Formats: sequence, C-alpha cells, structure tokens
Amino acid sequence: MAVVTGSSRRRAQPHPRRRGRFLTAVWTLATIVGLNAPATSARSAPADPRPAVAQEYDLKAAFLFNFAQFVDWPPDAFPAATTPITIGVLGEDPFGASLDLLVAGETIHNRQLLVRRYQSVDQVDSCHILFISTSEASQLNHIFKVLARRSILTVGETQGFAAHAGVVGFALSKRRLRLEINTAAATAARLTISSKLLRQALIVRSSGGQE
Repeated sequence: MAVVTGSSRRRAQPHPRRRGRFLTAVWTLATIVGLNAPATSARSAPADPRPAVAQEYDLKAAFLFNFAQFVDWPPDAFPAATTPITIGVLGEDPFGASLDLLVAGETIHNRQLLVRRYQSVDQVDSCHILFISTSEASQLNHIFKVLARRSILTVGETQGFAAHAGVVGFALSKRRLRLEINTAAATAARLTISSKLLRQALIVRSSGGQE
C-alpha cells in the first residue's frame, strides 16, 4: 500500500523542511506495517538532539498524519469534494509546531489536510481525526457523549483511552509506542479501519463489555 511514496507525494526532491516531514511519515508508516518503533528513539531515524518527549510527540504527530491513509470515512463526513481532512487537537496541545509542519501543503485522497485546535468539545465542528489531550481526562465521559454517532476518529494517550470508548489509544510498553484500537467504537462512528493498521494494534473492548 503506497501511503507516503510514489503518487502520494508530489515532488521527487522535496524542500528540506518538506523532506523532513516526508522522512518522519515514512518512518511512521514503517512502524504501522512492520514493527512499532521506540517512542523515544529509533536506530533507523536520523539523530535528533531534541529532548525525548519532543521526539515522542513528533512520532505521534506523524501517526495522526498517517491515520488519514488507513481510515475511510462515510461520504457524508465530507460535504463537498473540496472539504479538507481536519486533524483536531482538543485541550492542551503537546505537539508544538510539529503537527502543523508535517501536514502543511499535504493532500491525501486529493483532499488538503488542516489542523485545528479546540479548547472545548462544544467547539468541535468539522473534524475527522481528533486528538484528545490528557488535559481532558476528567471530561472523557462528556466528550464521548457529545461526539456520539459522529464520524470522528478519536485518538488519545490517556491510560485506557480505547477501552473508555475512544477509537485509537497510544500506549507505551517497554518504551515502545503501541496502538490500541476499539473496533466497536470505530463501527459506531461509521469508520472503516484498514486491516494493515488493525494487524499491528491491540484490539480492545470498551469497559462496558463492548468489543
């Protein structure tokens, strides 16, 4: 599945900043279809003098970028042919500029990518991938109630996020970044997740017993 190479990229020799985003995305893709990469460092990644936590959120930002390649939304999630794929961040933003730099000027399935930030779930309007910050942990029940039946890929890193009815949870295991996916939550949101992504994730049940 050519996700970030070939026709998915518009230039053979991108600008250095763009090439940096490209390498990050390729590395992330490798973690999805192969072995998951360490969250704080990777032998295959270029040397990076930044703090480990910054590298962790660069990796998570690249996952958010690539999720758009592995998820199909229902047609009514895009009112028009020009409707962009919106990646939202709800609550405190841990990504800094990395998410914006990664998606700037990019298109997936002929749709531009857009990053938006929300301070409250009530502000979430047109959004396709929503990262719910740990700052919102105490509000998860309310957030999922507000977003119920909306076709949004909810992503979080709060412990047990996917079991709490989120769709995708980031989890650290032996210093490696792993994915937990709640397929029932995805179905309820009318999202279809690629089997390539599902094979590399731990499938979890909602805490209420839903699979």
